[in-house]
Amino acid sequence: MLSRFMPEMTKPAQPHAEEAVAESQPASASEPAAAPEPSKLIRQDLIDAKVRLHRKLIDDLNLAVLERLSKEELRSQIADVVGDYVRSERLLLNARELDLFISEVFDELTGLGPIEPLLKDPSVSDILINGHEKVYVERFGKLEPAPVRFKDESHLLRIVNKIVGAVGRRVDESQPMIDARLSDGSRINVAVRPVAVDGPLISIRKFAEKSFDLERLVAVGSISPRMAELLAAAVAARLTILVSGGTGSGKTSLLNALSANISHDERLITIEDAAELRLQQPHVGRLETRPPNIEGRGEIRQRELVKNALRMRPDRIIIGEVRGEEAFDMLQAMNTGHEGSMATIHANNARDALSRLNQMVGMAGLAMSEASIRAQIASAITLIVQLQRFSDGRRRVSGISELTGLERDVIQLQDIFKFVRSGVSSDGQVRGEFRATGLRPSFMEELAVRGHTFPSDFFDPGHVK
Repeated sequence: MLSRFMPEMTKPAQPHAEEAVAESQPASASEPAAAPEPSKLIRQDLIDAKVRLHRKLIDDLNLAVLERLSKEELRSQIADVVGDYVRSERLLLNARELDLFISEVFDELTGLGPIEPLLKDPSVSDILINGHEKVYVERFGKLEPAPVRFKDESHLLRIVNKIVGAVGRRVDESQPMIDARLSDGSRINVAVRPVAVDGPLISIRKFAEKSFDLERLVAVGSISPRMAELLAAAVAARLTILVSGGTGSGKTSLLNALSANISHDERLITIEDAAELRLQQPHVGRLETRPPNIEGRGEIRQRELVKNALRMRPDRIIIGEVRGEEAFDMLQAMNTGHEGSMATIHANNARDALSRLNQMVGMAGLAMSEASIRAQIASAITLIVQLQRFSDGRRRVSGISELTGLERDVIQLQDIFKFVRSGVSSDGQVRGEFRATGLRPSFMEELAVRGHTFPSDFFDPGHVK
Protein backbone atom coordinates (compact mmCIF):
# COMPACT_ATOMS: atom_id res chain seq x y z
CA MET A 1 0.00 0.00 0.00
CA LEU A 2 2.97 2.32 0.42
CA SER A 3 3.89 2.36 -3.26
CA ARG A 4 1.70 5.41 -3.81
CA PHE A 5 3.85 7.46 -1.46
CA MET A 6 7.30 5.85 -1.41
CA PRO A 7 8.65 7.10 -4.80
CA GLU A 8 8.34 10.67 -3.59
CA MET A 9 10.83 10.00 -0.80
CA THR A 10 13.74 10.11 -3.23
CA LYS A 11 13.15 13.79 -3.93
CA PRO A 12 15.06 16.36 -1.89
CA ALA A 13 13.04 18.01 0.84
CA GLN A 14 11.80 21.51 0.10
CA PRO A 15 11.86 24.23 2.78
CA HIS A 16 8.27 23.45 3.77
CA ALA A 17 4.94 22.47 2.35
CA GLU A 18 2.96 25.66 1.97
CA GLU A 19 5.64 27.76 0.31
CA ALA A 20 7.38 25.15 -1.85
CA VAL A 21 7.14 26.20 -5.46
CA ALA A 22 6.40 23.83 -8.31
CA GLU A 23 9.40 21.74 -9.25
CA SER A 24 10.90 22.41 -12.68
CA GLN A 25 11.88 19.28 -14.55
CA PRO A 26 14.74 19.31 -17.07
CA ALA A 27 13.78 18.85 -20.67
CA SER A 28 14.36 15.42 -22.12
CA ALA A 29 16.83 14.86 -24.94
CA SER A 30 14.00 14.55 -27.44
CA GLU A 31 12.37 17.83 -26.43
CA PRO A 32 13.87 21.27 -26.95
CA ALA A 33 14.32 23.31 -23.78
CA ALA A 34 11.49 25.77 -23.20
CA ALA A 35 12.27 29.40 -23.88
CA PRO A 36 12.51 31.61 -20.80
CA GLU A 37 9.38 33.49 -19.75
CA PRO A 38 9.49 36.74 -21.75
CA SER A 39 7.23 38.76 -19.46
CA LYS A 40 9.69 39.22 -16.62
CA LEU A 41 13.09 40.81 -16.29
CA ILE A 42 15.17 38.53 -14.10
CA ARG A 43 18.53 40.28 -14.21
CA GLN A 44 19.38 41.32 -10.67
CA ASP A 45 20.64 44.74 -11.77
CA LEU A 46 17.30 45.43 -13.45
CA ILE A 47 15.34 44.23 -10.43
CA ASP A 48 17.36 46.56 -8.19
CA ALA A 49 16.96 49.41 -10.67
CA LYS A 50 13.21 48.87 -10.82
CA VAL A 51 12.95 49.05 -7.02
CA ARG A 52 14.97 52.27 -6.95
CA LEU A 53 12.92 53.75 -9.78
CA HIS A 54 9.66 52.88 -8.08
CA ARG A 55 10.82 54.62 -4.92
CA LYS A 56 11.73 57.68 -6.99
CA LEU A 57 8.35 57.69 -8.72
CA ILE A 58 6.31 57.52 -5.53
CA ASP A 59 8.46 60.25 -4.00
CA ASP A 60 8.38 62.61 -6.99
CA LEU A 61 4.99 62.10 -8.61
CA ASN A 62 1.58 63.32 -7.50
CA LEU A 63 -0.07 59.90 -7.08
CA ALA A 64 -3.59 61.30 -6.65
CA VAL A 65 -3.30 63.07 -10.03
CA LEU A 66 -1.83 60.01 -11.72
CA GLU A 67 -4.84 57.93 -10.73
CA ARG A 68 -7.06 60.28 -12.78
CA LEU A 69 -5.05 59.83 -15.98
CA SER A 70 -6.04 57.37 -18.65
CA LYS A 71 -3.85 54.29 -18.99
CA GLU A 72 -2.47 55.56 -22.31
CA GLU A 73 -1.52 58.95 -20.83
CA LEU A 74 0.01 57.34 -17.76
CA ARG A 75 2.01 54.84 -19.79
CA SER A 76 3.35 57.65 -22.00
CA GLN A 77 4.52 59.61 -18.97
CA ILE A 78 6.08 56.55 -17.37
CA ALA A 79 7.87 55.69 -20.64
CA ASP A 80 9.49 59.14 -20.65
CA VAL A 81 10.56 58.84 -17.01
CA VAL A 82 11.92 55.31 -17.47
CA GLY A 83 13.82 56.32 -20.61
CA ASP A 84 15.54 59.17 -18.77
CA TYR A 85 16.25 56.92 -15.81
CA VAL A 86 17.77 54.13 -17.92
CA ARG A 87 20.10 56.63 -19.59
CA SER A 88 21.14 58.22 -16.29
CA GLU A 89 21.80 54.80 -14.73
CA ARG A 90 23.61 53.62 -17.91
CA LEU A 91 21.60 50.40 -18.01
CA LEU A 92 22.35 48.34 -21.12
CA LEU A 93 18.93 47.41 -22.48
CA ASN A 94 17.83 46.49 -25.97
CA ALA A 95 14.47 47.68 -27.30
CA ARG A 96 12.60 44.60 -26.09
CA GLU A 97 14.08 44.78 -22.58
CA LEU A 98 13.29 48.50 -22.36
CA ASP A 99 9.66 47.83 -23.32
CA LEU A 100 9.42 45.09 -20.69
CA PHE A 101 10.96 47.40 -18.10
CA ILE A 102 8.39 50.10 -18.87
CA SER A 103 5.57 47.52 -18.70
CA GLU A 104 6.63 46.25 -15.29
CA VAL A 105 6.91 49.74 -13.80
CA PHE A 106 3.53 50.58 -15.32
CA ASP A 107 2.00 47.42 -13.81
CA GLU A 108 3.30 48.35 -10.38
CA LEU A 109 1.89 51.87 -10.52
CA THR A 110 -1.49 50.85 -11.94
CA GLY A 111 -1.70 47.71 -9.84
CA LEU A 112 -1.11 47.59 -6.12
CA GLY A 113 1.88 49.87 -5.97
CA PRO A 114 5.06 48.69 -4.25
CA ILE A 115 3.58 45.29 -3.28
CA GLU A 116 2.65 44.36 -6.86
CA PRO A 117 5.95 42.49 -7.47
CA LEU A 118 5.58 40.74 -4.10
CA LEU A 119 2.14 39.46 -5.10
CA LYS A 120 3.65 38.07 -8.30
CA ASP A 121 6.60 36.44 -6.52
CA PRO A 122 5.79 32.70 -6.11
CA SER A 123 8.25 32.35 -3.23
CA VAL A 124 6.30 34.84 -1.09
CA SER A 125 3.46 33.34 0.95
CA ASP A 126 2.58 36.24 3.26
CA ILE A 127 2.93 40.02 2.95
CA LEU A 128 2.88 41.95 6.24
CA ILE A 129 2.73 45.74 6.20
CA ASN A 130 3.42 47.69 9.41
CA GLY A 131 2.80 51.29 8.42
CA HIS A 132 3.92 52.87 5.16
CA GLU A 133 7.66 52.37 5.72
CA LYS A 134 7.90 48.76 6.88
CA VAL A 135 6.99 45.78 4.71
CA TYR A 136 7.87 42.19 5.55
CA VAL A 137 7.36 38.97 3.62
CA GLU A 138 7.39 35.31 4.56
CA ARG A 139 9.48 33.04 2.35
CA PHE A 140 9.81 29.35 3.16
CA GLY A 141 8.47 29.87 6.68
CA LYS A 142 10.84 32.73 7.57
CA LEU A 143 10.04 36.44 7.87
CA GLU A 144 12.33 38.94 6.17
CA PRO A 145 12.11 42.67 5.37
CA ALA A 146 11.09 43.56 1.82
CA PRO A 147 12.92 46.32 -0.10
CA VAL A 148 9.74 48.30 -0.75
CA ARG A 149 7.86 51.11 0.97
CA PHE A 150 4.97 53.50 0.40
CA LYS A 151 5.32 57.23 -0.06
CA ASP A 152 3.23 58.05 3.00
CA GLU A 153 0.22 56.83 4.96
CA SER A 154 -2.29 58.27 2.50
CA HIS A 155 -0.57 56.38 -0.32
CA LEU A 156 -0.86 53.13 1.66
CA LEU A 157 -4.53 53.81 2.41
CA ARG A 158 -5.24 54.42 -1.28
CA ILE A 159 -3.73 51.04 -2.13
CA VAL A 160 -5.67 49.34 0.69
CA ASN A 161 -8.99 50.81 -0.45
CA LYS A 162 -8.13 49.82 -4.01
CA ILE A 163 -7.72 46.22 -2.81
CA VAL A 164 -10.84 45.99 -0.65
CA GLY A 165 -12.90 48.11 -3.05
CA ALA A 166 -12.49 45.40 -5.67
CA VAL A 167 -14.53 43.06 -3.44
CA GLY A 168 -17.13 45.67 -2.49
CA ARG A 169 -15.71 46.64 0.87
CA ARG A 170 -14.15 49.77 2.38
CA VAL A 171 -12.01 50.63 5.37
CA ASP A 172 -11.91 53.94 7.26
CA GLU A 173 -12.26 55.33 10.78
CA SER A 174 -15.89 54.24 10.98
CA GLN A 175 -14.98 50.69 9.94
CA PRO A 176 -11.30 50.36 10.90
CA MET A 177 -10.97 46.58 10.62
CA ILE A 178 -11.75 44.30 7.73
CA ASP A 179 -11.15 40.67 6.80
CA ALA A 180 -11.79 39.84 3.16
CA ARG A 181 -11.04 37.42 0.36
CA LEU A 182 -9.54 38.81 -2.82
CA SER A 183 -10.62 37.79 -6.31
CA ASP A 184 -7.66 35.41 -6.65
CA GLY A 185 -8.50 33.68 -3.35
CA SER A 186 -5.89 35.48 -1.25
CA ARG A 187 -6.94 36.68 2.20
CA ILE A 188 -6.38 40.19 3.48
CA ASN A 189 -6.79 41.57 6.97
CA VAL A 190 -6.61 45.33 7.51
CA ALA A 191 -6.57 47.48 10.63
CA VAL A 192 -6.29 51.28 10.38
CA ARG A 193 -6.42 54.18 12.81
CA PRO A 194 -7.75 54.52 15.46
CA VAL A 195 -7.36 50.80 16.32
CA ALA A 196 -3.92 50.62 14.63
CA VAL A 197 -2.01 53.11 16.77
CA ASP A 198 1.09 53.58 14.60
CA GLY A 199 -0.54 53.44 11.19
CA PRO A 200 -2.25 50.84 8.98
CA LEU A 201 -1.51 47.15 9.58
CA ILE A 202 -2.13 44.86 6.61
CA SER A 203 -1.69 41.10 6.36
CA ILE A 204 -2.06 39.34 3.01
CA ARG A 205 -2.07 35.54 2.92
CA LYS A 206 -1.46 34.69 -0.71
CA PHE A 207 -3.50 32.00 -2.38
CA ALA A 208 -1.26 29.11 -3.38
CA GLU A 209 -1.32 28.56 -7.14
CA LYS A 210 -0.74 24.82 -6.77
CA SER A 211 -2.60 22.69 -4.23
CA PHE A 212 -0.70 20.14 -2.20
CA ASP A 213 -1.66 16.49 -2.22
CA LEU A 214 -0.40 13.91 0.25
CA GLU A 215 2.31 12.73 -2.16
CA ARG A 216 3.81 16.22 -2.31
CA LEU A 217 3.61 16.59 1.46
CA VAL A 218 5.55 13.34 1.76
CA ALA A 219 8.08 14.62 -0.78
CA VAL A 220 8.75 17.84 1.15
CA GLY A 221 9.08 16.01 4.46
CA SER A 222 5.89 17.27 6.10
CA ILE A 223 4.56 13.76 6.72
CA SER A 224 5.84 10.19 6.48
CA PRO A 225 4.59 7.71 3.84
CA ARG A 226 2.87 5.51 6.42
CA MET A 227 1.14 8.46 8.06
CA ALA A 228 -0.05 9.63 4.64
CA GLU A 229 -1.27 6.14 3.76
CA LEU A 230 -3.26 5.86 6.97
CA LEU A 231 -4.88 9.29 6.53
CA ALA A 232 -5.76 8.58 2.90
CA ALA A 233 -7.51 5.36 3.92
CA ALA A 234 -9.25 7.09 6.83
CA VAL A 235 -10.69 9.79 4.56
CA ALA A 236 -11.83 7.28 1.94
CA ALA A 237 -13.44 5.15 4.67
CA ARG A 238 -15.39 8.18 5.97
CA LEU A 239 -13.72 8.54 9.36
CA THR A 240 -14.24 11.97 10.91
CA ILE A 241 -11.03 14.00 11.19
CA LEU A 242 -10.13 17.17 13.08
CA VAL A 243 -7.00 18.98 11.85
CA SER A 244 -5.38 20.96 14.67
CA GLY A 245 -2.51 23.44 14.65
CA GLY A 246 -1.33 26.96 15.29
CA THR A 247 -1.58 29.96 12.98
CA GLY A 248 0.27 29.34 9.71
CA SER A 249 0.96 25.69 10.49
CA GLY A 250 -0.58 24.43 7.23
CA LYS A 251 -4.04 23.31 8.35
CA THR A 252 -5.82 24.44 5.19
CA SER A 253 -3.15 22.90 2.96
CA LEU A 254 -3.49 19.55 4.73
CA LEU A 255 -7.29 19.71 4.58
CA ASN A 256 -7.04 20.27 0.82
CA ALA A 257 -4.65 17.34 0.52
CA LEU A 258 -6.87 15.02 2.54
CA SER A 259 -9.97 15.95 0.53
CA ALA A 260 -8.40 14.50 -2.62
CA ASN A 261 -9.24 11.04 -1.22
CA ILE A 262 -12.99 11.70 -1.07
CA SER A 263 -15.05 9.85 -3.65
CA HIS A 264 -16.28 11.92 -6.58
CA ASP A 265 -19.72 10.38 -6.03
CA GLU A 266 -20.26 12.35 -2.83
CA ARG A 267 -21.85 15.78 -2.34
CA LEU A 268 -19.66 18.10 -0.28
CA ILE A 269 -20.56 21.38 1.40
CA THR A 270 -17.70 23.61 2.58
CA ILE A 271 -18.15 26.35 5.18
CA GLU A 272 -15.47 29.01 5.68
CA ASP A 273 -14.93 32.55 6.91
CA ALA A 274 -12.96 33.24 3.73
CA ALA A 275 -13.13 30.56 1.04
CA GLU A 276 -9.66 28.98 0.77
CA LEU A 277 -10.41 25.30 0.22
CA ARG A 278 -9.95 24.01 -3.30
CA LEU A 279 -11.69 20.67 -3.57
CA GLN A 280 -11.31 18.69 -6.77
CA GLN A 281 -14.61 16.82 -6.60
CA PRO A 282 -17.31 17.75 -9.14
CA HIS A 283 -20.14 18.07 -6.58
CA VAL A 284 -19.05 20.82 -4.17
CA GLY A 285 -21.15 23.60 -2.66
CA ARG A 286 -19.21 26.47 -1.07
CA LEU A 287 -20.65 28.64 1.71
CA GLU A 288 -18.92 31.69 3.15
CA THR A 289 -19.74 33.85 6.18
CA ARG A 290 -20.61 37.52 5.78
CA PRO A 291 -19.63 40.30 8.19
CA PRO A 292 -22.13 42.94 9.29
CA ASN A 293 -22.50 46.09 7.21
CA ILE A 294 -21.70 49.57 8.47
CA GLU A 295 -25.06 49.67 10.29
CA GLY A 296 -24.20 46.42 12.05
CA ARG A 297 -26.73 44.37 10.10
CA GLY A 298 -26.65 41.50 7.66
CA GLU A 299 -24.07 39.32 9.42
CA ILE A 300 -24.19 35.63 8.55
CA ARG A 301 -22.28 33.45 11.00
CA GLN A 302 -20.83 29.99 10.61
CA ARG A 303 -23.47 28.47 12.87
CA GLU A 304 -26.22 29.62 10.54
CA LEU A 305 -24.32 28.21 7.57
CA VAL A 306 -23.84 24.84 9.28
CA LYS A 307 -27.56 24.65 10.05
CA ASN A 308 -28.39 25.56 6.47
CA ALA A 309 -25.88 23.06 5.09
CA LEU A 310 -27.72 20.24 6.85
CA ARG A 311 -30.76 21.06 4.69
CA MET A 312 -28.72 20.79 1.48
CA ARG A 313 -28.36 16.99 1.49
CA PRO A 314 -24.58 16.85 2.01
CA ASP A 315 -22.67 13.59 2.30
CA ARG A 316 -19.91 15.43 4.14
CA ILE A 317 -19.54 18.89 5.64
CA ILE A 318 -16.08 20.43 5.66
CA ILE A 319 -15.55 23.44 7.92
CA GLY A 320 -12.49 25.53 7.15
CA GLU A 321 -12.08 26.47 10.80
CA VAL A 322 -14.38 25.87 13.75
CA ARG A 323 -14.07 28.73 16.20
CA GLY A 324 -17.31 29.25 18.08
CA GLU A 325 -20.82 28.09 18.78
CA GLU A 326 -21.08 26.31 15.42
CA ALA A 327 -19.05 23.51 17.05
CA PHE A 328 -22.27 22.11 18.54
CA ASP A 329 -24.03 21.93 15.18
CA MET A 330 -20.91 20.43 13.60
CA LEU A 331 -20.83 17.62 16.18
CA GLN A 332 -24.55 17.02 15.67
CA ALA A 333 -23.95 16.66 11.95
CA MET A 334 -21.04 14.27 12.47
CA ASN A 335 -23.19 12.14 14.76
CA THR A 336 -26.24 12.04 12.47
CA GLY A 337 -25.24 10.53 9.15
CA HIS A 338 -22.48 12.85 7.95
CA GLU A 339 -19.52 10.61 8.72
CA GLY A 340 -16.30 11.62 7.06
CA SER A 341 -16.81 15.32 7.75
CA MET A 342 -13.68 17.33 8.53
CA ALA A 343 -12.74 20.61 10.18
CA THR A 344 -9.72 22.53 11.41
CA ILE A 345 -9.17 24.13 14.81
CA HIS A 346 -6.53 26.37 16.37
CA ALA A 347 -4.75 24.42 19.12
CA ASN A 348 -1.21 23.52 20.16
CA ASN A 349 -1.84 19.81 20.70
CA ALA A 350 -4.58 17.20 20.46
CA ARG A 351 -5.64 17.52 24.11
CA ASP A 352 -5.89 21.30 23.79
CA ALA A 353 -7.99 20.83 20.65
CA LEU A 354 -10.51 18.79 22.63
CA SER A 355 -10.60 21.38 25.41
CA ARG A 356 -11.21 24.19 22.92
CA LEU A 357 -13.94 22.18 21.20
CA ASN A 358 -15.57 21.59 24.58
CA GLN A 359 -15.54 25.33 25.31
CA MET A 360 -16.95 26.17 21.87
CA VAL A 361 -19.90 23.82 22.34
CA GLY A 362 -20.59 25.59 25.62
CA MET A 363 -20.79 28.89 23.71
CA ALA A 364 -23.98 27.65 22.05
CA GLY A 365 -25.79 28.35 25.34
CA LEU A 366 -27.52 24.99 25.56
CA ALA A 367 -28.32 23.19 28.80
CA MET A 368 -25.76 20.42 28.36
CA SER A 369 -23.59 18.92 31.06
CA GLU A 370 -19.83 18.63 30.63
CA ALA A 371 -20.22 14.86 30.47
CA SER A 372 -22.75 14.99 27.64
CA ILE A 373 -20.59 17.44 25.65
CA ARG A 374 -17.58 15.14 25.98
CA ALA A 375 -19.71 12.19 24.97
CA GLN A 376 -20.77 14.05 21.82
CA ILE A 377 -17.14 14.84 20.97
CA ALA A 378 -15.93 11.29 21.63
CA SER A 379 -18.61 9.73 19.43
CA ALA A 380 -18.27 12.27 16.61
CA ILE A 381 -14.51 12.50 16.03
CA THR A 382 -12.19 9.60 15.24
CA LEU A 383 -8.81 11.19 14.48
CA ILE A 384 -6.97 14.38 15.40
CA VAL A 385 -4.09 15.34 13.12
CA GLN A 386 -1.75 17.81 14.81
CA LEU A 387 0.36 20.23 12.76
CA GLN A 388 3.24 22.39 13.90
CA ARG A 389 5.43 25.05 12.35
CA PHE A 390 8.92 24.53 13.74
CA SER A 391 11.61 27.10 14.43
CA ASP A 392 13.26 26.45 11.04
CA GLY A 393 10.03 27.42 9.24
CA ARG A 394 9.14 23.85 8.24
CA ARG A 395 5.58 22.62 8.69
CA ARG A 396 5.21 19.02 9.81
CA VAL A 397 2.49 16.69 11.02
CA SER A 398 3.66 16.37 14.62
CA GLY A 399 1.17 13.68 15.57
CA ILE A 400 -1.85 11.56 14.64
CA SER A 401 -4.07 10.61 17.58
CA GLU A 402 -7.19 8.48 17.88
CA LEU A 403 -10.14 9.18 20.17
CA THR A 404 -10.93 5.83 21.76
CA GLY A 405 -13.93 6.79 23.92
CA LEU A 406 -14.77 8.02 27.41
CA GLU A 407 -13.44 6.82 30.73
CA ARG A 408 -14.84 8.51 33.84
CA ASP A 409 -16.00 11.45 31.72
CA VAL A 410 -12.49 11.93 30.30
CA ILE A 411 -11.98 11.59 26.55
CA GLN A 412 -9.30 8.99 25.91
CA LEU A 413 -6.61 9.69 23.33
CA GLN A 414 -3.91 7.41 22.00
CA ASP A 415 -1.05 8.54 19.77
CA ILE A 416 -0.56 6.44 16.65
CA PHE A 417 2.27 8.36 14.98
CA LYS A 418 4.36 11.30 16.13
CA PHE A 419 7.34 13.42 15.11
CA VAL A 420 10.19 13.13 17.60
CA ARG A 421 12.72 15.97 17.66
CA SER A 422 16.37 15.06 18.17
CA GLY A 423 18.02 18.50 18.02
CA VAL A 424 18.88 21.47 15.84
CA SER A 425 21.65 21.57 13.22
CA SER A 426 24.28 24.30 13.00
CA ASP A 427 22.25 26.08 10.30
CA GLY A 428 19.09 26.10 12.44
CA GLN A 429 17.32 23.13 10.83
CA VAL A 430 15.22 21.05 13.22
CA ARG A 431 16.30 17.42 13.26
CA GLY A 432 13.97 14.57 14.04
CA GLU A 433 12.05 11.62 12.67
CA PHE A 434 8.53 10.31 12.33
CA ARG A 435 7.82 7.33 14.55
CA ALA A 436 5.02 4.87 15.15
CA THR A 437 4.08 4.43 18.79
CA GLY A 438 3.27 0.73 18.45
CA LEU A 439 -0.43 1.21 19.20
CA ARG A 440 -2.81 -0.26 16.64
CA PRO A 441 -5.90 1.91 15.95
CA SER A 442 -9.23 0.45 16.99
CA PHE A 443 -10.79 1.35 13.62
CA MET A 444 -8.63 -1.05 11.58
CA GLU A 445 -11.49 -3.53 11.17
CA GLU A 446 -13.67 -0.75 9.78
CA LEU A 447 -10.96 0.13 7.27
CA ALA A 448 -10.60 -3.52 6.29
CA VAL A 449 -14.35 -3.82 5.66
CA ARG A 450 -14.03 -0.88 3.27
CA GLY A 451 -11.10 -2.50 1.45
CA HIS A 452 -8.14 -0.83 3.17
CA THR A 453 -5.70 -3.33 4.63
CA PHE A 454 -2.22 -2.77 6.04
CA PRO A 455 0.86 -4.97 6.58
CA SER A 456 1.18 -6.62 9.98
CA ASP A 457 4.21 -4.48 10.87
CA PHE A 458 2.64 -1.20 9.74
CA PHE A 459 2.29 0.16 13.29
CA ASP A 460 5.40 -1.42 14.79
CA PRO A 461 7.18 1.12 17.01
CA GLY A 462 10.24 2.96 15.81
CA HIS A 463 11.48 5.03 12.91
CA VAL A 464 8.97 5.08 10.03
CA LYS A 465 10.59 7.36 7.48
